[in-house]
Amino acid sequence: MAHYLIFLGSTRTSTPPAPARLGERVAKACERLLSSLPDTTAEIIDPLTLSLPAAFKPHFAYAKKEVPDDLEALAGKIEQADGYVMVSPEYNHSMSPALSHLLNHFGASLFAFKPSAIVTYSMGQWGGARAAVSMRAFLSELGCLPVSAMVHIPKAQEALSDNGQFAQEQERWESYFGRTLGQLTWWADAAKAHKAEQDPKTLSPAFKQSPAQRNAPRD
Repeated sequence: MAHYLIFLGSTRTSTPPAPARLGERVAKACERLLSSLPDTTAEIIDPLTLSLPAAFKPHFAYAKKEVPDDLEALAGKIEQADGYVMVSPEYNHSMSPALSHLLNHFGASLFAFKPSAIVTYSMGQWGGARAAVSMRAFLSELGCLPVSAMVHIPKAQEALSDNGQFAQEQERWESYFGRTLGQLTWWADAAKAHKAEQDPKTLSPAFKQSPAQRNAPRD
């Protein structure tokens, strides 16, 4: 059984003039399509359902007994997941602040050696495609390398209904999503199988002491 987390990159409760929470429609479509695959489950991570401290402090910066419950629970889910779908609107040609803020609470070791898929959307004609450019670099640094295919949804308010169903041309839309989600699940299955043969952390250990562990040797 494979399990995927779908990160909803929006904390807006309304999106005038479109109906509220446009990104929720996109996330629900991803959840529905992934869950329809054999031996596959998917879960939406909605930042609005999380209680995070007002002052930013990442999960790994807390003493073990002081980690907020929501952060600890989500860290466990991230570690156990086989792959990730990152859903984001576009803000100033970049990914949403809500998504980067949420993901920055966690170290790369939780995401490492697993794939991710980029899904962007907008009310206009570009579908958030420019946000995806920065997301590739961000997710690569996070350790969950993005697959090459991406999903961009222009005029998402017209393409999707509240429950994540496609309003028209369902077969074409599902084929379009399927190319990206197919790459995601293929790489996730491959990574999981190879991990059973060789622990990747023995080849590339996580940094546990200080950022200086990243530095190249020098005199």
